Amino acid sequence: MLNTPRGCVGVRIGERLDQRYQTLSNLGRGVFSSVVKAKDTETNEEVAIKMIRNNETMYKSGMRELNFLKKLMEADPDNKKHIIRFQRHFEHRNHLCLVFESLSMNLRDVLKKYGKDVGISIKAVRVYAQQLFLSLSLLRKCNILHADIKPDNVLVSESKNTLKLCDLGSASDASDNEITPYLVSRFYRAPEIVLGLTYDYAIDVWSAACTLYELFTGKILFPGRSNNQMLKYMMELKGRFPNKMLRKGQFAAHHFDSDFNFMAVECDRLTKKEVIKKMSFVKPTRDIKSRVMAASSAGVTEDEGRLLLAFIDFLEKCLALSPDKRMTPKEALVHPFITGKV
Repeated sequence: MLNTPRGCVGVRIGERLDQRYQTLSNLGRGVFSSVVKAKDTETNEEVAIKMIRNNETMYKSGMRELNFLKKLMEADPDNKKHIIRFQRHFEHRNHLCLVFESLSMNLRDVLKKYGKDVGISIKAVRVYAQQLFLSLSLLRKCNILHADIKPDNVLVSESKNTLKLCDLGSASDASDNEITPYLVSRFYRAPEIVLGLTYDYAIDVWSAACTLYELFTGKILFPGRSNNQMLKYMMELKGRFPNKMLRKGQFAAHHFDSDFNFMAVECDRLTKKEVIKKMSFVKPTRDIKSRVMAASSAGVTEDEGRLLLAFIDFLEKCLALSPDKRMTPKEALVHPFITGKV
């Protein structure tokens, strides 16, 4: 076992952990943890082991993740709600280690491999959408916000027909949400987070919709390079924000003037300096419908055409700027796009 710099975990391949897990390969290293693939010698199954860095902050957040996982497993004993199965935990040289079922790839990999810039079929997106929203319904039942839904945190089975939401490292209890403008990976960050409003389960619905759009089109829906640019892209697509949201948002004044005109921060082409450009959005200039239609192949069957229209309606309802107007997981699961009754 190598304790690499700053409490990282280095594991030698072939090393045995907790006297039962034979390490097979390193799956990746993040800021907070590293993940290894291992063989469970008791069951002969492959597992993924997340090893948390051993400093106090990381250990605490690892324990929080562990408690959320236990709660979710208890609430879904039959494994029907599409959240990664957590098996057990142990400590290895002061590192907290979480043992999960092993899944081969995430949706980012799927897109790279099968949908390079063109996305995957609408029928596949429908199946994935249903499974993703089942996981959201379980999170909601357990009062948990995932707060980092994106293609990288959705794993798929070998056969690609089952998806599981993973990585609860950013999750929180729905009742103690701290207002911070950088929660959730930027492209998937809901407007209420950027504006500094209180937030709830609707942030995960927003991120899930951005993820599904990307799966179908192969393109990121809101590729903003900053929070300011994210707001601009959102308004181009969905029109202006309700004044109520701007009045209440703790960070709204960073982006809007007192008359609620948007202040776009842009880079001057000549001087390369940042300039503020005042903009008022009257109505959207880009729309989801034309972008989804442009991404669909020319030879669409009548069934697929109907499914596409249902998908557009589904996305529109999940991407309402105002979180209280957004579809809930429960409503999403009976939407025609997901039930397939189109």
